[in-house]
Amino acid sequence: MPIMVAPTAMQKMAHPDGEYATARAASAAGTIMTLSSWATSSVEEVASTGPGIRFFQLYVYKDRNVVAQLVRRAERAGFKAIALTVDTPRLGRREADIKNRFTLPSHLTLKNFEGLDLGKLDETNGSGLASYAAGQVDRSLSWKDVKWLQTITHLPILVKGVITAEDTRLAIQAGAAGIIVSNHGARQLDYVPATIMALEEVVKAAQGRIPVFLDGGVRRGTDVFKALALGASGIFIGRPVVFSLAVDGEAGVRKVLQMLRDEFELTMALSGCRSLKEITRNHVVTKWDHPRVAPRL
Repeated sequence: MPIMVAPTAMQKMAHPDGEYATARAASAAGTIMTLSSWATSSVEEVASTGPGIRFFQLYVYKDRNVVAQLVRRAERAGFKAIALTVDTPRLGRREADIKNRFTLPSHLTLKNFEGLDLGKLDETNGSGLASYAAGQVDRSLSWKDVKWLQTITHLPILVKGVITAEDTRLAIQAGAAGIIVSNHGARQLDYVPATIMALEEVVKAAQGRIPVFLDGGVRRGTDVFKALALGASGIFIGRPVVFSLAVDGEAGVRKVLQMLRDEFELTMALSGCRSLKEITRNHVVTKWDHPRVAPRL
């Protein structure tokens, strides 16, 4: 199904089984899970849960040897693509994290970095995550890094965090195999466009050369339908996975994936679509189609 699991960090803060539960639920649903670089389970541990198609989300660290090691481990663990996050050279001002002095509980680590002495967040007067990101993530990230990644892995590179036509064209020029339209859950920059509003611009710029996916804002099967009608090849969900994981572990994630599948399938049926190919631009109306009509996305 075109409903996939987005990378969300530190899932063991939501449930003791964390990424293990999410991986099993995604596999049972026959869909793709994307594992966060900042997961509380390693690529090897997630692979050990059994068969399933998985992508690995990557932050580019200042130490490129760390990056190369992570990518090779993901390859060896059977991951099928790299989702390179490009919208976080600096972490957005997450005021709740600052207020709460966010850090990882003492019994948890960023498992992919455990052996590199980079697995813990230091306690600070503000956000421990912001401090960690400032110290480790490379602010000089550029399109050259997309090309460099292609020299160290055979895996396709999906560029995550694009919301404009200009960046779409640059991503394609840099050799991206796909684009994930994402605003990082709207947590990076206030007033950033909703991904559903940015989607069509990106799809038009891609001109069918590479697939375009939508990340964020999906809460119902009707949202999935709208994204596909506007040209997305599929969508990724983040918060619904973490919420359902917190409620009921693996069973919760299974349920949310099944709910979205059922709602999406019903929307297709009631819209007269027998297959994904029959979902077209004609199935949605936006304010751009009829300027005098209120937005109905």
